[in-house]
Amino acid sequence: MIRNLSKPFKWFFKLEAASGLVLLIAAIIALVVSNSSFSTLYFSTLEQYLFIGINDFGLKLSVHHWINDLLMAIFFFFVTLEIKREFIQGELSNLKKALLPIIGAVGGMLIPALVYVGINFGSTETLNGWAIPSATDIAFSLGILSLLGSRVPISLKIFLTALAIIDDLGAILIIAFFYSGDLSISYLSLILISYIFLLILNKYGVKKFLPYLIIGSFMWYFTYKSGIHATIAGVLLASTIPHRSKERDFSLLIKLEHAISPYVAFLIMPIFAFANAGVSLEGLSVMSLLQPVPLGILLGLFLGKQVGVMIFSYVAVRIGFAQMPDNSSWLSLYGVSILTGIGFTMSLFVGNLAFVENIQYIDGVKIGVLAGSLLSTIFGYFILLLTSKK
Repeated sequence: MIRNLSKPFKWFFKLEAASGLVLLIAAIIALVVSNSSFSTLYFSTLEQYLFIGINDFGLKLSVHHWINDLLMAIFFFFVTLEIKREFIQGELSNLKKALLPIIGAVGGMLIPALVYVGINFGSTETLNGWAIPSATDIAFSLGILSLLGSRVPISLKIFLTALAIIDDLGAILIIAFFYSGDLSISYLSLILISYIFLLILNKYGVKKFLPYLIIGSFMWYFTYKSGIHATIAGVLLASTIPHRSKERDFSLLIKLEHAISPYVAFLIMPIFAFANAGVSLEGLSVMSLLQPVPLGILLGLFLGKQVGVMIFSYVAVRIGFAQMPDNSSWLSLYGVSILTGIGFTMSLFVGNLAFVENIQYIDGVKIGVLAGSLLSTIFGYFILLLTSKK
């Protein structure tokens, strides 16, 4: 089975691995710039307002909001295409193979949330960040795993990829149900109408993307106005893109996934990282990390993730619900479990949503995410380095 991996997966892994390194560079540049003489320019540029539209039909948002609402909608569109393909013909299409990463992902979302809630219990303001440490950054985690090359069996790379994809699906559901504002019935109705039109296009097998794009653009606007986070429009649009397991090379979904993936990996995600990883480190001390928000995120990512993924996976294998990845050991699986604590992009994104009305906690979110992701990177890499074959 491992020798007969599909070409789409190999292509996907190489892409994610390379983009993880680009993300790292973008994050480092953001930290350097935000703590240099250019910090004022950096933060003021992100707060500049831009109007996009025609006459009265359009939106005036800050640069930061355009990045987080529009560019991330494209990212979620891409992620949902991946999820749909994996469930139709990929690693998640076979229940036996999919159970381990699914169960591991559930543990990796539940335990970090409980860790965060335990530390922030009693504070209604900070409790809203419970989902921040539940996310895994697929590009970053696979990028670190790729540094080990052939030392790590391909089965563990598949496990991490599938788990991170399930994590993304969980994050999408969390955003839709827990981080939406006051809902507008009229705009929700327009979203529903738009989605019905998209389903009709799918039903009749329309394989040109332009009609989907036009309707999807209007749906994004309606979604933004509805009170649901605008990125959900990308999810809804991707769910209607036609794909049949027999089509393969002629699938519109596959064509779109290959067409936009370089832009998502090497443009959209680095821009997001640059815009969101910048935080002033002036006055930063150990006490800063001991504040409830950064501490909850740090421990949720570094401890909660590895404990949740490992325990849930161990129990699933022991009781016969799932099977161990081929050519792997419990220690190597534990190393991969630690890497799932690299939250970065998704954790920063959820953090922005969680504290949209309490921006005084945003710096704490960034510090916690960066620290937790860094610890997970270092410890996960060295555990795998010690247990892997040369």
